[in-house]
Amino acid sequence: MTSQPFGGVLPAITTPFTDADVVDHEFLARHAQWQLDQGCAGIIPLGSLGEGATLDVDEKVAVVKTLVAAARGKPVLPGIAAPGTRAAVDLALAAERAGARGFMVLPPYVHKGPLREAVAHVSAVLGATSLPCMLYNNPPAYGVDFAPACIAELAAAHDNLVAVKESSGDARRVTAVRALLGERLAMLVGMDDMVVEGVAAGASGWVAGLVNAFPRESVRLFDLARAGRREEALALYRWFLPLLRLDTVPEFVQLIKLVQAKVGCGAERVRLPRTPVQGALRVEALATIERALRQRPEDVS
Repeated sequence: MTSQPFGGVLPAITTPFTDADVVDHEFLARHAQWQLDQGCAGIIPLGSLGEGATLDVDEKVAVVKTLVAAARGKPVLPGIAAPGTRAAVDLALAAERAGARGFMVLPPYVHKGPLREAVAHVSAVLGATSLPCMLYNNPPAYGVDFAPACIAELAAAHDNLVAVKESSGDARRVTAVRALLGERLAMLVGMDDMVVEGVAAGASGWVAGLVNAFPRESVRLFDLARAGRREEALALYRWFLPLLRLDTVPEFVQLIKLVQAKVGCGAERVRLPRTPVQGALRVEALATIERALRQRPEDVS
């Protein structure tokens, strides 16, 4: 069986940019090291939160190389996504040469065809590498839903499919996959505001977003939930939820980078066509951030 690097808290790390709109590799390395020093289990770059769709292939490979060097042996597990299947396979092979230890495999960008086409796409990526892979199921974002029965078929066909990032928003999906496959696949929560529910249903990992600004609190929340320390977990969750919900709206990239800027661990800079949030959304987000910082628990360790 292929090794299992998908577990614990895995930051979907943001991609920092300089004023000249190039990747800030120096900050990226420091940011990743900070995340890992706070107890995160590995790093997932080049996902939706990492603005992977706006990076060219050379930039993506360079990001992987920077993170492999910074991670000091912890797994770097990049998202593999492209408009076309051939490009996705090429990216996976290039990332493998750059030192990636596994992949988060996404459906194709842009094209939202029938399920059989999405299955063919991810199967091509899974078949091109022997590295362990995690399927990313996010029907709202990508327009395709890998239902539990489909996931079971993919797992039967590909030994290196070892995990699923479940972002349907329905924690029952974790239970359903478990019922079909037992421990064959690791189930990871993919939405920040369902982490406690997902862990209760059997998830063993969390691909997290707000961890970019609050790694200590994120790791603590996950550990409490996994340990079954319900009251302590729920107390921390109640504080964290208004922030975690920033991960669930269309402007989640800008909002999480705004949080990073406000806590002093990043900047708001995003790559066009994204721009920093403005208007009522910005006012509401700033109020949420300021309230959370005023009420931030002091005993999280």
